[in-house]
Amino acid sequence: MLKSRLLLYPVPSFSFCCGALIPSSLSLYSEQTIMAYVAAKPTKPGLEESQEQIHKIRITLSSKHVQNLEKVCGDLVRGAKDKRLRVKGPVRMPTKVLHITTRKSPCGEGTNTWDRFELRVHKRVIDLYSSPDVVKQITSITIEPGVEVEVTIADA
Repeated sequence: MLKSRLLLYPVPSFSFCCGALIPSSLSLYSEQTIMAYVAAKPTKPGLEESQEQIHKIRITLSSKHVQNLEKVCGDLVRGAKDKRLRVKGPVRMPTKVLHITTRKSPCGEGTNTWDRFELRVHKRVIDLYSSPDVVKQITSITIEPGVEVEVTIADA
C-alpha cells in the first residue's frame, strides 16, 4: 500500500521592480511555504503490493467473411469486459479489395470476353490493457474458420 507524505518547502519571495526581480527581504512575508504531496515507499518489507505489469496488447483480426469476423470480435470484447479490462475497439480498418480480370477463353480465339473476380479482406483491431496471462485466457475462445488472428504485445 502506498502512503503519501506531506512535505513543506520554504521559498523566498521576490518582487518585480523596474524590470528586475528583487528579493523582498524587507516585507513582512519574506517566505512563502509550498506544500506538496509526495508518494512515499513503504518502509516495512512485507507491505509492497504485488503489481502485475500491464501491457498494451493489440489483437488484429482479418477475414474475407464479415459475419465470422464480427462474431469473433464480439466474443473477444465480451470476454475482456467480463474480466474488467480496459478495451478499445473493435476498430474497423478499410476493406482491401483485390481485383483479378482474366480472359474467359483458354485458347485466345473468338470474342474477347472477360471474367472479373474480386476478393474483399476485412480487418478489425482491438486494443487491450492487461497482463499477458489474462489475454491467454481471453483468446482461448473458439475462433471461426477463415479468421486470422495476430496478437502483438507492447509495454504500456
